[in-house]
Amino acid sequence: MHRTAPRLARILACAAVPVMLVATGCSGDDNGSKKSSSSSAPSHSAASPGASAPAKAATLAKLPEVCKAVDEKTIDKVVPKAAKKEGETLPATSPMDSASCFWAGLDKDDPKNLQYRSLTLSLKRFSADPTLGSGEKLAANYLNQRVTKAVTEDNAKEGAKPEKIGDIGNEAQGVSTDYRKAATEGGGEDDYRNAFVVTRVDNVVITVKYTGAGYEGAKNPDAGDLMKNAQDIAKEAVTSVQNANKK
Repeated sequence: MHRTAPRLARILACAAVPVMLVATGCSGDDNGSKKSSSSSAPSHSAASPGASAPAKAATLAKLPEVCKAVDEKTIDKVVPKAAKKEGETLPATSPMDSASCFWAGLDKDDPKNLQYRSLTLSLKRFSADPTLGSGEKLAANYLNQRVTKAVTEDNAKEGAKPEKIGDIGNEAQGVSTDYRKAATEGGGEDDYRNAFVVTRVDNVVITVKYTGAGYEGAKNPDAGDLMKNAQDIAKEAVTSVQNANKK
């Protein structure tokens, strides 16, 4: 009974010593004799061998108002005669983490050059997951998935290939596609062109889908012009996301 108290005191003292020092200064037998440091077991981390490090907290905590993420002057330029210049908010299952806005318009000023444009801007935010990883990692994975989907979206013609784009967010890719669908009036089909830009800013993925078509025999918009406008829209959206998270 009298030997228990000194032994307990030694154990408590060892608990307060950093792990790397335990092997050299706190080992002892029941009689208080110290073992040599050369025979001590190597020190180990306090964490259990199979435990994973906690995922880093998400860098960006919120999304901006998606329909205000692009300036109205930009909408005037890229979607002339937009039916709703303020845009139409699309339904979202988790408004705090995902949001989309849609604009569409038909420029009929020149009856011989009817030009249709539409724009869908989507924002998706990812939080850290202890099993899957950081928000940035999840966002990067989603970016690649969204780009893969863009290649065949709207039953697009085969042959489209994603291309990396610089100077937009942390990373960005663009895809240009062509497709056909039934005409809105008079039967027949119209040819459409899509320009997709998918970019990541930290743990948020921004998807721009910009579509153009010439109706009733009008020439379709140039694919390069569509892509340039889509990239400008993506840059504006990146700035809006960053501004929404400034403290």
